[in-house]
Amino acid sequence: MRFPTKLVQPWITPGSRVLDLGCGDGTLLRQLQENIDVRGYGIENDDFNITASIDQGINIIEQDLDKGLSNFADNSFDTVIMTQTLQAVRYPHLVIDEMLRVGKQCIVAFPNFGNWRSRWYLNTQGKMPISKFMPYTWYDTPNIHFCTVADFEALCDQKNIDLVNRCYVDHMNNTGPMSKTWPNMFAVTAIYRITK
Repeated sequence: MRFPTKLVQPWITPGSRVLDLGCGDGTLLRQLQENIDVRGYGIENDDFNITASIDQGINIIEQDLDKGLSNFADNSFDTVIMTQTLQAVRYPHLVIDEMLRVGKQCIVAFPNFGNWRSRWYLNTQGKMPISKFMPYTWYDTPNIHFCTVADFEALCDQKNIDLVNRCYVDHMNNTGPMSKTWPNMFAVTAIYRITK
């Protein structure tokens, strides 16, 4: 499932400096460069994705996010983005701290493991959910932290992080009334704009 760029693009100032953490094949950053002329860098540690990003003309840095972002000064970027990576890093709370240090604002998107389909699968099958969206078994999944909307908002509250905007989407990347009303139960992906 492709990330819904159109939902976060209004949160990013045209022509601004953007850092995309865990940028994958570079598609999101390329779309932002084409649509709103951002100047940016991607950080990735997967060789296949690094090559794919380079092929798309993305400035890419090979780096392990769990080792921090000490190669960047405070407020180096207008926006730091991390989509579908929060659950795969070893220390998500420390990565968020680093994001907020190097970026004036941050956009974080992650799969909501509290969604009803995941709950139903676990309750009826007795096993960790496998779906088109997350096609991994428990032993080969890159996801090591299973976060819900409620978990993320509790972490932000604990760390005094401001939730500037939030958006919840379903499996088709649509924002529907159910996801808006009961995001922890019905959102497949949660997207936040945060500042310190």
